[in-house]
Amino acid sequence: MGSNPSPSTITKFEPTGYYIMRHTISILVENKFGVLARIAGMFSGRGFNIETLNVGPMLDGRFSRITATIIGDEDALDQVIKQVDKFINVLEVTEFSRGQATERELVILKVNAPAAKRSEIMQVCDIFRAKIIDVASESLNVEMTGNANKIKAFLDLIEPYGIIEMARTGNLALKRG
Repeated sequence: MGSNPSPSTITKFEPTGYYIMRHTISILVENKFGVLARIAGMFSGRGFNIETLNVGPMLDGRFSRITATIIGDEDALDQVIKQVDKFINVLEVTEFSRGQATERELVILKVNAPAAKRSEIMQVCDIFRAKIIDVASESLNVEMTGNANKIKAFLDLIEPYGIIEMARTGNLALKRG
């Protein structure tokens, strides 16, 4: 049976006695065709749901970092990490336990913003240090970064005004220290 995780990372407790948890994985890979597909296939083939997936090149364009937030039980996660680490194009695999990484995500929203409500929306944006990046007669485009809790709190306050469109990166993470 998996160890008792902090309640903020638990997604569901299964009758089998396993905790289904949210895990953040960072994988440094060679920037080659098909690497991402093989890694994503490994996670999904082992019963993990990929909640968010980000890939970007490193300063040296020969390498990329994959950051994945996945849902699954802890015991199976250890096996999957070992298997991914064996892939020839994988240089490093890190699973971040709670508090071991700095994590951020980006959300860009188009918010319904008639003149009568615009100042209220701008105040919410100021509180969360969100940036207004485009203004139209009836809407605002807003950019905001933060951890998952901050993003959720921001969206909860903005949603009543009417979110017209949203794009969200998902989690990015780097090890602390």
